[in-house]
Amino acid sequence: MTENEKKHVPWFLYPFWLIWRLVVLIIQATGRLVGAILGLVLMIVGVVVSLTVVGAVVGIPLVIFGFMLIVRSLF
Repeated sequence: MTENEKKHVPWFLYPFWLIWRLVVLIIQATGRLVGAILGLVLMIVGVVVSLTVVGAVVGIPLVIFGFMLIVRSLF
């Protein structure tokens, strides 16, 4: 059985299935929001650390990692 196939939910379990889907949707949205905020914070910290020449070694990868985290959270 593949992931694309929809499973049949019995009619008497349908209310519980709907509640479960709502909980999963809320958790996914919260996780994406936390990921985007964390990515933004990492980008800001990376820019601040990169203001010094020595800190650029750590700051530039932080900015890149923060950007990749934001992109992953959005798509």
